[in-house]
Parts: sequence; structure tokens; C-alpha cells
Amino acid sequence: MKKWAILAAGAALLLAAVPVFGAKPDPACKTIQSGELYASTGELLTTGYDEYGYNYQAHMFNGRYCDYDRVIGGDYCDVDLVMKWNDAWLSNTDCNDDYLLDRYYGYTSYIGSGAWLTNHQTGVNEDGSHWEYFVKIVAAPADAENIGGTWYTADGVEIGPAIWGAFAIIQQVSNDPALDEHGLIYKSPASPGFGYYIP
Repeated sequence: MKKWAILAAGAALLLAAVPVFGAKPDPACKTIQSGELYASTGELLTTGYDEYGYNYQAHMFNGRYCDYDRVIGGDYCDVDLVMKWNDAWLSNTDCNDDYLLDRYYGYTSYIGSGAWLTNHQTGVNEDGSHWEYFVKIVAAPADAENIGGTWYTADGVEIGPAIWGAFAIIQQVSNDPALDEHGLIYKSPASPGFGYYIP
């Protein structure tokens, strides 16, 4: 399997996006510790890691690639996956009383929200050698434009390839020997840093 060809993991975090409005979470918002919040697949959320590898309180997944969709087993169980995200991608509170974690809080969609996700995958090739792949993904800025499947800033600088509609890949790195000595697949001309995209 081509290690950098499996980007679907973050898509599981995008399921059932919930529009929420307001500037920042209210202290009265429900938290995971309240014991009242659920995953989009119906399981009650708790702090710490669950059986799939998610730690929603810490904004992190650490498990097998095949479990990212909250279904144990499937394809790519031999691939380890670590995902990290910020509050705009998926918060650890519920402020709109739907008993689900909020997404892009204070915005009508992910666009312009400053949401980001990292995906770090590792595995073993058939010859026994180890491989790694890392990608950074951000929500496109509010004034960005998608032209031919690539997001661009308002002044025409390339942000990165579009993925999942509202998002752009801003950096990809792999230790694949077919790449340059630094393993760089892609680096955004606008910026490979998350801070550039946070409003």
C-alpha cells in the first residue's frame, strides 16, 4: 500500500458537522466530564482514550488506522495513526444542547474557522522497512478561493490542494525513498504553519 495515499482518517471527524454560533464557548456548556455527551455514532463519551483510540478531551486519536471510523477492524489495521486537532475542528464541549461535541464554534461552516488537523501514519513495508507519513490540513480562510481543486489566498498565493471540500493540505512529509532527502511531498507556498490560517 502506498503510505501517503490514505488520507480518509480525518473525514470521520467531519461527519455530522454541527453549526454553532457565538464568540467562544460559554462556561455553562456541557463538558465530556458531565457524562451527557455522545459520539456521532451514539456512544457515551468519557475522558481518556476509548476502545477506538479517541481521546476527545485531549483532541487526539492514537490507534489503528482501521478504527478511526469508530468501527473496530477493517482495512489498514497494520497502520498506526495519530491525529490531533484544535477546538474549531472538534471541540470538547457542547454549547448548543444537542449532546454532541461542537464543530467550528462561532462560525456557520468550517470555512474561515481556523480549524486544523494533523495525521501521522506509520507502518511496515513488505520488505520489513518502516515508513512514516505526516500531513497538516486546515480549513480554508474565509476569503480564499478554490480554483481547479486548489485553494488560493485572496491575493492569489497557493494555499494547497483541496480535500473534503472546505479544507486544504498545507504540508505532507514522508520517508519514502522516492522523495527528496527531506521526505517533502508538499509545502504550502502561503504557509505550512497553522497560525497563518487562524483568524
